[in-house]
Amino acid sequence: MASRLLRSSYSGGLRAVSTASTVRPAAVSAVHQFSARRQFTASTSKMASSFYDNWEPEGPTVKTEIPGPKAKEAIKELDEVFDTRSLNMLTDYPKSVGNYIADPDGNVLLDVYAQIASIPIGYNNPVLHDAALSSAMINSIINRPALGNFPPTDWASVLKTGILKVAPKGLNQVFTAMAGSDANETAYKAAFMWRRQKERGGPQVEFTAEEMESSMLNQTPPGSTPLSILSFKTGFHGRLFGSLSTTRSKPIHKLDIPAFDWPQATFPLLKYPLDQHAEENAAAEQAALDEVERLITTYHVPPAAVIVEPIQSEGGDNHASPAFFRGLRAITRKHDVLLIVDEVQTGVGATGKFWAHDHWDLQDPPDMVTFSKKAQTAGYYFGNPELRPNKPYRQFNTWMGDPARALLFKAIIGEIERLGLVENTAKVGEYLYGKLEGLSQKYPGQFENLRGKGQGTFIAFDTPRRDEFLARAKKFGVNIGGSGQSAVRLRPMLIFQEKHADILVDALEKVVKSFK
Repeated sequence: MASRLLRSSYSGGLRAVSTASTVRPAAVSAVHQFSARRQFTASTSKMASSFYDNWEPEGPTVKTEIPGPKAKEAIKELDEVFDTRSLNMLTDYPKSVGNYIADPDGNVLLDVYAQIASIPIGYNNPVLHDAALSSAMINSIINRPALGNFPPTDWASVLKTGILKVAPKGLNQVFTAMAGSDANETAYKAAFMWRRQKERGGPQVEFTAEEMESSMLNQTPPGSTPLSILSFKTGFHGRLFGSLSTTRSKPIHKLDIPAFDWPQATFPLLKYPLDQHAEENAAAEQAALDEVERLITTYHVPPAAVIVEPIQSEGGDNHASPAFFRGLRAITRKHDVLLIVDEVQTGVGATGKFWAHDHWDLQDPPDMVTFSKKAQTAGYYFGNPELRPNKPYRQFNTWMGDPARALLFKAIIGEIERLGLVENTAKVGEYLYGKLEGLSQKYPGQFENLRGKGQGTFIAFDTPRRDEFLARAKKFGVNIGGSGQSAVRLRPMLIFQEKHADILVDALEKVVKSFK
């Protein structure tokens, strides 16, 4: 077996690895155990993790303000060549392990933001490290294919044993993409082409000369018939041109960018606790559904599809009931409009089910489901073969995804299944929600509108001094994020356990006490 020397980010030295190395799901190798210990000997004397032995520190360590002196110097250098104004925390990735994120100054924080909900099974996961060293991964990186023209011989197998292995119910095909915005953008294109194909009379009907000529002049109609995508107020679906026209969360995302004249419906704003506002919330949801139906039937640019997030993640962690989403599916089916479910942030286990829309108990599945973030790759699932364009090159770009990222998702899926991480997230989420309920009762006004019960660790609450709350959390060893105007959103990894929940809750209580 051929082997060569590679510099390991774990040990800082050289070690022999096989270029044909494959994922070893059963255990963490000795070198991973040693290097993880080596990284955290300064901050803890004992490592503990139920999923991987001798991996994580026992808890956070805060040595300096954040950013500290080393981070500030590095940020200053970075700012010379890269815009750092949105920087949250300069990160030392080789020293970040499991649920913990590290910085250049030796600060190690419990990370419940996880790269904006994008790290599924921990920093420097040893199994993913092995997957990265596999011959298949190396081949995909150095021989990156233009997938539409030159797919690798094993591409069907990679898809069937990875991305499609966890396909939502009723959806058996996938269009792979580069990012969440890209996934939504291409789903919109699929919806428009499907709609026009139906109006023409089917896939066999050829385009007219007038259609082709007018399309090149951006003239409508007939080459670019006015159609729209209906989205919801306070929703977020990305920042490309089409996806940005459906994003309605914050003005800063949209300012100065030309937008399509597309409709937006009101997303029901539920009141909490839910059991004390059942009648009001049901009325709000029905009003929202009535508005959707009115827009579908009367808007001057007819919607080809409706897109919705199971939980509006960027816009404030806004929830709706399964009954609302079942009603939405019924309306879209009634009016022959597609339903696109944006699972970019909610998908891959975070809500205690692999796909958040599994909570809805739909009898009729969505037409398309978009994904990215924790999947580490992107795209949209679909089942109806009519959602494939009638001709090649209509839905196309050079890369059309990335086999290296598809292989990474395959390894992630393997660990999720082996360790029961979706079930773990449901269990730990119930535990964490109970702890947060206690804090909300103990500190009235500080943990308002607690939401996400029964949704795994996808939990949020509102707090009056949100931005300062997030900044102070770092001082107590926690990296946490916000959404909307006042929400604190929790986005732990799937390896987050009850012991991590205890650390988090203790830190949150310290933050609240520090305001007094």
